[in-house]
Amino acid sequence: MTQDVIISPLGRADGSASYISNGYSVLAAVNGPVEVQRRDEIPEESAIDVVLRPAIGVGGVRERHLESIIEKTLRQVILVSAHPRTLIQITLQVVAAPDEGSALNSLHQSASVSTMPILGHSDIDLSQNLSTLPALLQSSILALLSTSLPLTTTLTSTLIAVSRTGELVTEPSVKAKNESTSLHVLAFSSHGELLVAESEGMFGMDIWDQVYSRAEKLCRGSNTGDLTQPDDVDMEPSQPKSLEDSLRNAIKAKAAREHRWRES
Repeated sequence: MTQDVIISPLGRADGSASYISNGYSVLAAVNGPVEVQRRDEIPEESAIDVVLRPAIGVGGVRERHLESIIEKTLRQVILVSAHPRTLIQITLQVVAAPDEGSALNSLHQSASVSTMPILGHSDIDLSQNLSTLPALLQSSILALLSTSLPLTTTLTSTLIAVSRTGELVTEPSVKAKNESTSLHVLAFSSHGELLVAESEGMFGMDIWDQVYSRAEKLCRGSNTGDLTQPDDVDMEPSQPKSLEDSLRNAIKAKAAREHRWRES
C-alpha cells in the first residue's frame, strides 16, 4: 500500500493533489464554484464537470466512460446543494500509467463493462478500462479536501484482480492484470457505504463476496467512524493500516504544515 501524496501542488487552482500508487500517477485540479453556462445550470444543485486527460494521446471512449463514473461518484461526495446554479470543475491528468504502452497496441474499446456483480466474459484486455480508476478517485478526493468546498463524506478506492486459480491479487502488476479472469474496482465512503462497484471479466457471486470483503478491509480497515469525527485531534500522522488511514494522514500533514506559523 505504497502511496505518494502531495496536496496543493498547483498554485492557481482552488484545490489540487498529486497521487502516485502502484505505478499510476495522477494530477488533479479542482476549480469552483464558478459561473456556469445557462444550458448547464441546475436550479438547486451545482453542476459537476470532470475532464480526464490520458498520459498518451487524446481522450476517447474509455476516458468519457471513466469521466461518467467519476462524476456520478463525486456527486455523492460533494454537498452540491450548497452552491446551486454554479459549476465545479475537476480536471484529472494521468501523468504515468504502467499499462499505457499496451493501450497503444489495443485500438478496440471494452464493450463489456458491468456495474453489477454478474457472470460475464470478455476477450479484451481487462486492464484497459478500470486500472486507472482508483488513482483517479483518490486524487479527486484529495484535491477536493484541499478546497473549501463542503463535502458530505470522503471516499477510498482500490483495485483487485482475480487470477485464473481464484486468488485475489491486490495492487496487481500489468502482467497479473492481463492474465486475470476479472478485475474489480470498489470505492467506499467514510461511512462504510459502497459508492462504486465496477467489474470486468468472468466471475460468480462467491468471487464477488470475497472481492467485496477484501476491498472493504483494504479501504476501511477497522475504521467504523468518519474521518472528520470531533474527537480526532491528534495531528501526528500514524502508521497507515488502510487507505482511510493514508487519507487521514495526508490531511493531518497538510493541516500541520498550514499551522506551523502559529509555532513561530
